Order: sequence, then C-alpha cells, then structure tokens
Amino acid sequence: MDPHNEEMAISLREMCDGSVEAFDLFYNAYAPFIMQVALRLLGEKMEAEDICHEVFLEVLRRGKDYDPARGSIRAWLAVKTRSRCLDRLRRRQRVAPIAEELGKADPSGEDHILSRLEQEALRTAIHGLPDTQKKAIVGSYYSLQTQRQMAEAWNVPIGTVKSWIRYGLVNLRRQLEQQGWNGSSEGGKRHGQDGSI
Repeated sequence: MDPHNEEMAISLREMCDGSVEAFDLFYNAYAPFIMQVALRLLGEKMEAEDICHEVFLEVLRRGKDYDPARGSIRAWLAVKTRSRCLDRLRRRQRVAPIAEELGKADPSGEDHILSRLEQEALRTAIHGLPDTQKKAIVGSYYSLQTQRQMAEAWNVPIGTVKSWIRYGLVNLRRQLEQQGWNGSSEGGKRHGQDGSI
C-alpha cells in the first residue's frame, strides 16, 4: 500500500471519530483535488464548491466505509465527486426544460426536490449556528480557507478555530437531526437511527 494513502486512511478514521487535527490534515490534502474534479465536470466555481462541501459531509458520515483494498483515497473521492457532479448535471438537464413547458413539474424530479430540501435544511442549520462557529464552517467549506489562514485573519489561536469547526459540525449534526435529516441522502435513507447526518 502507498505510504501516503495509508497515512491518510488513518487520518480518515480519526477524522470520523471526531479528531479536528485529522480533519484539518485530510481536508488540506484532498479539498483542492475534489474542487479540481468538480470544476472540470461542472465548469462553475460555486457549484464545484457546493459539491466539495457535499462530498466532505458524506465523507464525515460514511468515511469508515472506505476500503483500502478497493483503491486509493483519491480514487474513492474522485468516484464520489464524479457521481455527485453527474447527478447535478442530470438534474439540471432534466428539470429546466420541463419546468418551462406548461409549468409542469418533472415527474422524475423527486431526487431534485429532496436535494433542494436537504440543501435548504443545511442552510437553515448553518444560519442557526453561533457566529464564531458559522464563520469557521463557512470559511472552511465555502471559502476553502485553511484553519491557519482563518486564525491569522481573525487574530485568534489556531486551536480556537479548530474548536469552532469541531463544535460547529456537532451543532450542525444536532440541528439536522432535529429537522429529521438523520440518515444519508443516498438510497432515500433520511431517518436512520445511527445519528449520522
């Protein structure tokens, strides 16, 4: 096994167990790669950022599913990123023309509606965070800033930024659970009992 991949696999497991340091390491290693893949497929930076955010949320929920015997972490993330990008492209092509015709909804657009509801729930949860946690989550996921960059910009210790992100993710999970988004968005499982977002 590739030593770097082995090290990142350990970080992935630790990240899923709640380690902020492991999250920081994993995010800095792979966020630019996910953005590159998403941007190449979608051609729009904001949509690529959304995909990057979605992929990292999925990795936090299901990172323990990664099996090193089936390939590298980069390949695993590339498949997840490509799948989400293709879903978004299909929805874009499927929904837009039909919505224009006679105001009819797309009969196969349930996934699109559920995805929009899930995104709205996430936005609501983010807006419900304390200001420090909100700016740390937004800075980390949407602005793609490192924790060190945020600490320097806000003139606080890096440990403080890490705490804001850690508590922000815990609070996001709790708020989404309260809204009923307990399960994975995949396979229609939205009310799981495992406590994952």
